[in-house]
Parts: sequence; C-alpha cells; structure tokens
Amino acid sequence: MKNIVVIGAGQAGAACVARLRAEGFAGPITLIGAEPVPPYQRPPLSKAYLLGEMGLERLLLRPESYYRDAGITLMLGCPVDAIDRASRQVIVGGQTIPYDALVLTTGSVPRRLPAAIGGDLDGVHVVRGLADVDAMAPGLQPGRRALIVGGGYIGLEAAAVARKRGMEVTLIEMAPRILQRVAAPETSDYFRTLHRAHGVDLREGVGLTRLLGAGHVTGAVLSDGTEPSCDMVIAGIGIAPATALAETAGLEIENGIKTDEHGRTSDPAIWAAGDCASFPHQGGRIRLESVQNAIDQAETVAQNILGAGMPYRPQPWFWSDQYDVKLQIAGLNTGYDRVVVRDGGPQRSHWYYADDRLLAVDAMNDPRGYMIGKRLIAAGVSPDPAVVADPGQDLKSLLQGSVFDPKV
Repeated sequence: MKNIVVIGAGQAGAACVARLRAEGFAGPITLIGAEPVPPYQRPPLSKAYLLGEMGLERLLLRPESYYRDAGITLMLGCPVDAIDRASRQVIVGGQTIPYDALVLTTGSVPRRLPAAIGGDLDGVHVVRGLADVDAMAPGLQPGRRALIVGGGYIGLEAAAVARKRGMEVTLIEMAPRILQRVAAPETSDYFRTLHRAHGVDLREGVGLTRLLGAGHVTGAVLSDGTEPSCDMVIAGIGIAPATALAETAGLEIENGIKTDEHGRTSDPAIWAAGDCASFPHQGGRIRLESVQNAIDQAETVAQNILGAGMPYRPQPWFWSDQYDVKLQIAGLNTGYDRVVVRDGGPQRSHWYYADDRLLAVDAMNDPRGYMIGKRLIAAGVSPDPAVVADPGQDLKSLLQGSVFDPKV
C-alpha cells in the first residue's frame, strides 16, 4: 500500500486518517475537503456555536497542526472534480492525485426548499455546514420572526435556539406529528409539550405552500390557509447522501454508496464511510446519519484497508439538545411494536420493544437510563418491561451477570 486518499474532510474523514496513522501506516495520506476549514464538529453548529457559546477553535476536531505533524496532506477548499478509476487518480482543480486506496467520506447534503416556491429568497437557510450557520447567525435577533419548516431534530433544535435568542417562532410539520419518521408518539408528545411550553407556535399536519417576498423572505402561505409573517426561514427537511461523485465514477448506489460489511464499494480499491455509505445490517441494508457511525465506520474502514478483515457492526447512539433537555438515544427502533414509558419526573425514558426484545431507548435528561439501556442492547439482554416501567425499581439491578462490568 503506497498512497491513501480520503475525499471528505468531515468527522468520518478525520477519523479515518487518524486511525490509519494510529495503526502504523507510514505511507502518504491525503485528506481532501471542499470547505476551507479543517475538519470540525457538526452537532454544535445548530446549538452552542449558533448561540455564540462555542468558537471556531473549539469546534475543530483537531488543531490544523495535528495533520502537519502526522504527515497528512490536508487539501482544503478543494472540491473534487472526478475520480478516474481506470488510472486510480483523483482530479482536483486540474491536479491529479494517485491512490492505491481511496476512501469516500463525502457526507450528506441538506434538502432545500424549491426555488419555485421561494426557496431561493434571501433569509431562507439550511443547517448543515459552517457557512450555513455563519450566514444565519446575524438574523437571530430578539423580536424577529422565524418560520421553521420541518419537525425533525434539526428543525426542533433550530426552534429552541431561535426561542433562546428571543425570536417569535412558528414551526410547521407536514406529517401528523413531529418526529414521526424517527420516534414513537410518546417521544413526539414529550417534545411537542416542551416546545409549546417555551412559546413555539407548533403546527402539525401543516405544510408550506409558498414563501412570500421580493428579494428577501417576508412571509409564507401555509396549507392551513394562514399567512404568517417571518424575517427568516430555516428548512430542516432532511438530508440526502452525497453520492454525486461516486455515481459519476460508476460506483453502485443503494440508499447511498453501496458498501459490503467491510466498507468496500463495488470497486475493490474504493471504500466509503459515514453519512454517504449504506451497509449490510441484520439481513437488510441501512445508512446511519450520526457522529458515532461516522467515526466507528471510518475507523473500521481504515483498519480494513490495512488488512484487518473486520466486519462493521454498529452500536447506534444519537443525541439532541433542546432548551434544558438532553435527549440521548441508544439503538435503532425499527420494527418496534411496544413502547414502555419510565417516568421518573425530571428524568424520563421510552423503551422500544419488538415482542419481548429491547430495540432502543429514548432518554430525556436520564443519563443513567440511557447508559444502562445502551449496555443492555449491546449485550442482547432484554429486561422485563414491568421492571423498566416502575421508576421505583433501580435500573442498575438489570445489569446482572458476567457480560457486564459492575461499574455503572
């Protein structure tokens, strides 16, 4: 193995190159990013960074000097033009970079509101990259009006930040309930109550017909017939895997760049990890959009490039901060048929079961419930739902047996 090139300088790309060096690979590594800044954390963008509580230096995953000291060539502000698979070269701005192994960690792109309904007006934003948030931040002023389109986690986090900044906030979700695609009705109910208690005008089953304004957005026409005024629109309507480069190169695409269990694509010299990659899981194929998956999958790919032959087995977890509530999620709730609610007052958790098998946990301000649920899921242990539902029962008692470390 001589040259390793990684396209995409986000969380997965940074994790991949760091693991390659940690595993002892001494050959040339090039990390190419389209953005002009070194790899940085994305989750704080819509929270602490947007609120001005975290600066750029703290946002960076590693100082830029790390890459120099590790002998990693960092190419920033360099969108890749093409991949020449036949000659194993990456083409960037007329320059060709040879590779023996290529890793695609191109991430995802936000879905934008169509220009035909006003999505190209000034004041209409998405939350994905540093430039998006920097463009949005000046408009977050007390007394101004924000319309949030989309009731997923990005939309809800944006609503929380706008309210903290003293803005009037209307949030619309076209589906019958917020978080419908990702969470149980019990979790939707919890966050609906939370946002309304903080003054958000939250409307479910309401879509956007069109935006109003000449140059800059001034309002919207909604499917319920109302026309709220607004100074800013934030679209949180999902993301799509960034597969354009891979598609043009002729790689197989299936809900992202299709990889095998080791992270290899349809070209044996090309690998993929993170938001852009789908992989086999429990007889099907999934793609995960999370920091944890980006890191773990990218590190697995790095090890496999060096010959480890290790299948990727995800242990999913996610989080979201809204107002004074920290939501922590362990596992995947796909296929659940029952939700057990553990109501401990300020601490609350929702446990997803399929028959008697524990699949996932949503924990609101309940770090103990989250950690125990995560460990139970990882060990394949499903506790008695009656015990879970009783807040008087100590969850620690569920961690019995040699599969668990006694310290919690």
